[in-house]
Amino acid sequence: MKNRSSITEAKTFSKENFQELCEHLASHDPDLRIILDQHGYPPMWTRENTFETIVHIILEQQVSLASALAALHKLKEKTNPITPKAILKLSDEEMRGCYVSRQKTAYIRGLAEAIIHNHIDLESLPGLSDDEVRKILVSLKGVGNWTVDVYLMFTLQRTDIFPVGDLAAVNALKRLKKLPPSVTKEEILSISEQWKPFRSIASMILWHYYLSNTAKKNS
Repeated sequence: MKNRSSITEAKTFSKENFQELCEHLASHDPDLRIILDQHGYPPMWTRENTFETIVHIILEQQVSLASALAALHKLKEKTNPITPKAILKLSDEEMRGCYVSRQKTAYIRGLAEAIIHNHIDLESLPGLSDDEVRKILVSLKGVGNWTVDVYLMFTLQRTDIFPVGDLAAVNALKRLKKLPPSVTKEEILSISEQWKPFRSIASMILWHYYLSNTAKKNS
């Protein structure tokens, strides 16, 4: 067991500290404690820092995870592997055949061109602050705060992100805290402040809660 100060000062999470961070949050929030007691620890969702990962996150925008994954697999079949140069070789028709909308095709091509022309260096992003990463990525067309939140959490494994634009996380929070349907984003963010500086971990516990309850309904 690491000492308490090393846990509370963590800026990133890993296999070594993830469960301890979950326990730290649960020790301060009885509702999170109940989730862990009933459903166990959440998966530690992570993704590699690659072009494919950001393409995957763009595909996930406003669609089901299953639909996004199906599109990603079709792109892999076409490109093998998914790289900026391979993506730019695909025609509009080929992108549509991979279940990628015209709008997302433009976003993904814009990302590919930004990387090829060195406007974005993915390898440099882990060394930047959350705000610096956000400023760089939102400069890309089609990349908003939700996309950056997921990238910061899953890829850079930053500890203090709350994805207020994520319906699953927000709906789980509403249910957990018995909030009215009329609660605003500002109020949601204010409530999430209690979990600082580990809002990413709290978000994963909320997703775990949401997915566990969804699985029960479908069983």
